[in-house]
Amino acid sequence: MYSGKKTGLFFGSFNPIHIGHMIIANWFVEYTDLERVWFVVSPQSPFKNKRTLLPDHHRLALVRTAIEDDLRFWVTDIEFNMPKPSYTIDTLTYLEEKYPDNEFVLIAGSDQLPKFDKWKNSGRILELYKMYVYARPNYEEHRYDNHPSVKIFNTPLMEISSTFIRKSIAEGKDMRYMLPAKVWKYVKEMHFYEK
Repeated sequence: MYSGKKTGLFFGSFNPIHIGHMIIANWFVEYTDLERVWFVVSPQSPFKNKRTLLPDHHRLALVRTAIEDDLRFWVTDIEFNMPKPSYTIDTLTYLEEKYPDNEFVLIAGSDQLPKFDKWKNSGRILELYKMYVYARPNYEEHRYDNHPSVKIFNTPLMEISSTFIRKSIAEGKDMRYMLPAKVWKYVKEMHFYEK
C-alpha cells in the first residue's frame, strides 16, 4: 500500500477483473499525472444485482492475483466493512480520513456520466475531487464533459466486459486471453461462472 501520491481510485465489482481493466489502469499511470491506481472492489453497487456477483473474497482475490507483481497498483476491500449498498462519497470520505497525504482522483468510464446525477451527493463529489473519465465505445458528449473537475481521456477503446466474459464461460468458451493468465487459472480451477 502506498501513500503520499496522486492516486486514481478505480471502483468496480471486478466480476471478474479482465485485461480491459488492467489496460485502463496501466494507461492512467503511464499517460496522466496519476502515480498509483487503487482498485476499490465494491461489495454491492446500488445499480447492480447482487445475485450475479461472485462472493466478495473471491473477487478481491482475483484482483490481488491480477496485480500482485505490479507495484503501481494496490487493491482495497475498504467497502466490505461499510454499510451496504456502498456509496462513492462515503468511501472517498473514509479514504481521505485514513490516508490524508494522498490526493485521490476518481477513475470512471464515460458510461457513468449520464447516471452521475443519481450518485449520492454527486455535486459534492465534484466539489472535492477530480474525475478522470475514459471514453467507452460509442461515447456521446455529455454536459459533464465541460465541468472543471471532469477530464475526458481518449484511452484505448475495448469492447470487453465482465458480463460478456461470464456469459462466455457459462457457454464453455475459452476466455484465457481476456483475463490475466493467473486470473484465468484461478477462475478455471474454481469453476467460476460455469453452468
